[in-house]
Amino acid sequence: MSERALLIMDVQTLIVERLAGPGYLDRLRVAVDHARSEGIPVIHVTVGFRPGAPEIHPRNKMFAGLAGRRSAPAGVDPNPIHPRVETRPEDVVVVKRRVSGFAGSDLDMVLRAGGIEHLVLAGIATSGVVLSTVRQAADLDYRLTVLSDACADGDPEVHRVLTEKVFPQQAEVVTVAEWAEG
Repeated sequence: MSERALLIMDVQTLIVERLAGPGYLDRLRVAVDHARSEGIPVIHVTVGFRPGAPEIHPRNKMFAGLAGRRSAPAGVDPNPIHPRVETRPEDVVVVKRRVSGFAGSDLDMVLRAGGIEHLVLAGIATSGVVLSTVRQAADLDYRLTVLSDACADGDPEVHRVLTEKVFPQQAEVVTVAEWAEG
Protein backbone atom coordinates (compact mmCIF):
# COMPACT_ATOMS: atom_id res chain seq x y z
CA MET A 1 0.00 0.00 0.00
CA SER A 2 1.34 3.40 -1.00
CA GLU A 3 1.50 6.18 1.55
CA ARG A 4 1.14 8.64 -1.34
CA ALA A 5 -1.85 9.55 -3.49
CA LEU A 6 -2.17 11.69 -6.61
CA LEU A 7 -5.08 14.09 -6.33
CA ILE A 8 -6.47 15.27 -9.67
CA MET A 9 -8.71 18.19 -8.69
CA ASP A 10 -11.48 19.86 -10.68
CA VAL A 11 -10.25 18.49 -14.00
CA GLN A 12 -13.79 18.49 -15.30
CA THR A 13 -14.81 19.20 -18.87
CA LEU A 14 -16.23 22.72 -18.41
CA ILE A 15 -13.32 23.81 -16.22
CA VAL A 16 -10.67 22.40 -18.58
CA GLU A 17 -12.31 24.16 -21.52
CA ARG A 18 -12.20 27.50 -19.67
CA LEU A 19 -8.80 27.43 -17.99
CA ALA A 20 -6.39 24.75 -19.21
CA GLY A 21 -3.71 25.86 -21.62
CA PRO A 22 -1.97 23.97 -24.40
CA GLY A 23 -0.31 20.75 -23.29
CA TYR A 24 -2.01 20.72 -19.89
CA LEU A 25 -3.86 17.43 -20.40
CA ASP A 26 -0.73 15.80 -21.86
CA ARG A 27 1.31 16.70 -18.75
CA LEU A 28 -1.50 15.54 -16.51
CA ARG A 29 -1.62 12.26 -18.42
CA VAL A 30 2.12 11.74 -17.72
CA ALA A 31 1.51 12.33 -13.99
CA VAL A 32 -1.41 9.88 -13.91
CA ASP A 33 0.54 7.23 -15.85
CA HIS A 34 3.52 7.63 -13.52
CA ALA A 35 1.34 7.30 -10.43
CA ARG A 36 -0.27 4.14 -11.74
CA SER A 37 3.07 2.61 -12.73
CA GLU A 38 4.32 3.22 -9.17
CA GLY A 39 1.17 1.84 -7.50
CA ILE A 40 0.19 5.31 -6.26
CA PRO A 41 -3.59 5.64 -5.96
CA VAL A 42 -5.27 8.24 -8.17
CA ILE A 43 -8.05 10.20 -6.49
CA HIS A 44 -10.26 12.49 -8.55
CA VAL A 45 -11.72 15.41 -6.64
CA THR A 46 -14.65 17.04 -8.41
CA VAL A 47 -16.96 19.91 -7.56
CA GLY A 48 -20.64 19.09 -7.73
CA PHE A 49 -24.01 19.84 -6.24
CA ARG A 50 -27.39 18.16 -5.84
CA PRO A 51 -30.18 19.21 -8.22
CA GLY A 52 -31.12 22.78 -7.36
CA ALA A 53 -27.80 23.19 -5.45
CA PRO A 54 -29.24 23.33 -1.92
CA GLU A 55 -25.66 23.36 -0.58
CA ILE A 56 -25.03 26.86 -1.94
CA HIS A 57 -25.80 29.84 0.25
CA PRO A 58 -26.70 33.09 -1.57
CA ARG A 59 -23.72 34.82 0.12
CA ASN A 60 -21.25 32.42 -1.53
CA LYS A 61 -19.76 34.66 -4.24
CA MET A 62 -18.10 31.83 -6.13
CA PHE A 63 -21.03 29.44 -6.39
CA ALA A 64 -24.18 31.55 -5.82
CA GLY A 65 -24.79 31.88 -9.57
CA LEU A 66 -25.26 28.10 -9.80
CA ALA A 67 -27.95 27.89 -7.12
CA GLY A 68 -31.42 27.30 -8.46
CA ARG A 69 -30.25 26.64 -12.01
CA ARG A 70 -31.89 23.85 -13.89
CA SER A 71 -29.81 20.76 -13.46
CA ALA A 72 -29.03 17.88 -15.78
CA PRO A 73 -31.43 14.94 -15.90
CA ALA A 74 -31.09 12.36 -13.14
CA GLY A 75 -28.00 10.24 -13.59
CA VAL A 76 -26.28 12.69 -15.93
CA ASP A 77 -23.24 14.57 -14.64
CA PRO A 78 -23.42 18.13 -16.03
CA ASN A 79 -19.65 18.58 -15.61
CA PRO A 80 -17.94 15.17 -15.83
CA ILE A 81 -14.25 14.44 -15.34
CA HIS A 82 -12.53 15.29 -18.62
CA PRO A 83 -12.49 12.15 -20.81
CA ARG A 84 -8.75 12.42 -21.56
CA VAL A 85 -8.01 11.87 -17.88
CA GLU A 86 -9.23 8.25 -18.09
CA THR A 87 -10.85 7.38 -14.80
CA ARG A 88 -10.38 3.72 -13.92
CA PRO A 89 -12.55 1.53 -11.68
CA GLU A 90 -9.85 1.42 -8.98
CA ASP A 91 -9.70 5.23 -8.81
CA VAL A 92 -11.59 6.98 -6.06
CA VAL A 93 -13.85 9.90 -7.03
CA VAL A 94 -14.64 12.41 -4.30
CA VAL A 95 -17.27 15.12 -4.73
CA LYS A 96 -16.69 18.38 -2.87
CA ARG A 97 -19.16 21.19 -2.30
CA ARG A 98 -16.75 24.11 -1.94
CA VAL A 99 -13.34 25.21 -3.20
CA SER A 100 -11.07 23.03 -1.05
CA GLY A 101 -10.89 19.32 -1.83
CA PHE A 102 -11.77 18.70 1.81
CA ALA A 103 -14.77 21.02 2.13
CA GLY A 104 -18.05 19.15 2.08
CA SER A 105 -16.39 15.89 0.99
CA ASP A 106 -15.15 12.66 2.54
CA LEU A 107 -11.61 13.16 1.19
CA ASP A 108 -9.91 13.14 4.60
CA MET A 109 -11.73 9.93 5.55
CA VAL A 110 -10.72 8.23 2.29
CA LEU A 111 -7.08 9.30 2.74
CA ARG A 112 -6.82 8.22 6.38
CA ALA A 113 -8.56 4.90 5.70
CA GLY A 114 -6.03 4.25 2.94
CA GLY A 115 -3.03 5.15 5.11
CA ILE A 116 -2.22 8.09 2.84
CA GLU A 117 0.15 10.63 4.41
CA HIS A 118 1.61 12.34 1.33
CA LEU A 119 -0.54 14.13 -1.25
CA VAL A 120 0.65 14.96 -4.75
CA LEU A 121 -1.59 17.73 -6.06
CA ALA A 122 -2.64 18.69 -9.58
CA GLY A 123 -5.66 20.63 -10.72
CA ILE A 124 -7.52 23.64 -11.95
CA ALA A 125 -7.40 26.35 -10.72
CA THR A 126 -4.12 27.03 -8.96
CA SER A 127 -5.73 29.97 -7.12
CA GLY A 128 -8.83 27.92 -6.25
CA VAL A 129 -8.86 24.22 -5.45
CA VAL A 130 -5.07 23.85 -5.38
CA LEU A 131 -4.46 26.79 -3.02
CA SER A 132 -7.36 25.89 -0.73
CA THR A 133 -6.41 22.21 -0.61
CA VAL A 134 -2.72 22.94 0.03
CA ARG A 135 -3.63 25.16 2.96
CA GLN A 136 -6.11 22.73 4.50
CA ALA A 137 -3.96 19.64 3.89
CA ALA A 138 -0.99 21.36 5.54
CA ASP A 139 -3.17 22.15 8.55
CA LEU A 140 -4.16 18.47 8.64
CA ASP A 141 -0.44 17.52 8.68
CA TYR A 142 -0.23 15.86 5.27
CA ARG A 143 3.09 15.90 3.45
CA LEU A 144 2.58 17.79 0.18
CA THR A 145 3.95 17.92 -3.34
CA VAL A 146 2.48 20.29 -5.92
CA LEU A 147 3.00 19.50 -9.61
CA SER A 148 3.41 23.07 -10.85
CA ASP A 149 2.82 22.35 -14.53
CA ALA A 150 -0.14 20.07 -13.79
CA CYS A 151 -1.90 23.05 -12.23
CA ALA A 152 -3.51 25.77 -14.30
CA ASP A 153 -5.03 29.15 -13.63
CA GLY A 154 -6.77 31.83 -15.64
CA ASP A 155 -4.14 34.31 -14.47
CA PRO A 156 -0.56 33.21 -15.27
CA GLU A 157 0.94 35.71 -12.81
CA VAL A 158 -1.18 34.40 -9.94
CA HIS A 159 -0.12 30.85 -10.88
CA ARG A 160 3.54 31.91 -10.86
CA VAL A 161 3.34 33.66 -7.49
CA LEU A 162 1.56 30.72 -5.89
CA THR A 163 3.87 28.04 -7.27
CA GLU A 164 7.10 30.00 -6.77
CA LYS A 165 6.45 31.92 -3.55
CA VAL A 166 3.42 30.67 -1.62
CA PHE A 167 3.28 26.88 -2.04
CA PRO A 168 6.97 26.26 -1.24
CA GLN A 169 6.24 27.36 2.33
CA GLN A 170 4.09 24.24 2.82
CA ALA A 171 4.86 21.89 -0.07
CA GLU A 172 7.57 20.64 -2.34
CA VAL A 173 6.88 22.19 -5.77
CA VAL A 174 8.13 20.26 -8.82
CA THR A 175 7.22 19.75 -12.44
CA VAL A 176 5.58 16.56 -13.65
CA ALA A 177 8.86 15.50 -15.31
CA GLU A 178 10.83 16.06 -12.10
CA TRP A 179 8.28 14.06 -10.10
CA ALA A 180 8.21 11.21 -12.62
CA GLU A 181 12.04 11.04 -12.61
CA GLY A 182 12.34 11.29 -8.82
